[in-house]
Amino acid sequence: MKILWRLLAFLLFATPVAAQVVIVDGDTIDIDETRYRIHGIDAPEHGQKCSALGDLWPCGKQATARLSAMIEGREVRCEPIEPDGRGRIVARCFADDLDIGEAMVESGFAWAFLRYSRDYVAAEDRARQAGRGVWRGPTTTPWDYRAERWRVAEQRSPGGCPIKGNISRNGRIYHPPWSPWYGRTKISPEKGERWFCSEDEAVANGWRAPRWR
Repeated sequence: MKILWRLLAFLLFATPVAAQVVIVDGDTIDIDETRYRIHGIDAPEHGQKCSALGDLWPCGKQATARLSAMIEGREVRCEPIEPDGRGRIVARCFADDLDIGEAMVESGFAWAFLRYSRDYVAAEDRARQAGRGVWRGPTTTPWDYRAERWRVAEQRSPGGCPIKGNISRNGRIYHPPWSPWYGRTKISPEKGERWFCSEDEAVANGWRAPRWR
């Protein structure tokens, strides 16, 4: 089944040259309205901060900026692998001949996402040894960052469903607990806004994740 999906995805979604590329965050891009989750990496969440020499710096925002700078002026293409259930296609993506996932990990602005792939372990080792990016000090992985914020928000939300489905001039946008706008987002059920128990549920009901650029 997975082989059939990859063949179909290649025919439907592969883009030799991107007409329009939008950076969503440090590991996600939109190409001509198709959303791609970059294979094998996990970048800091946009609101996440990391430590360096005793200070905190906005590693999430800088990861997003790093990805933007990396692809600027280049031809971007993605080779689909499989859907992730959240309206995204997991894909290996390139800027000209540069493997974007590997470059993000080697620059220290993403971790090798070992839960799904070991493709970029060597790149992470090089970044760690050189003390680049997130390796400038002790820090928290994105998956642990998300898990902790989910745990806290789950205890305070209706029915233990902590994702906020907001409606604004930008459309129906959901905010998980690690969104930097989460605390400022108020839910008004009379306006059609609602809570969700998972990102999959939010996407299935027509909400989308926020874009940071």
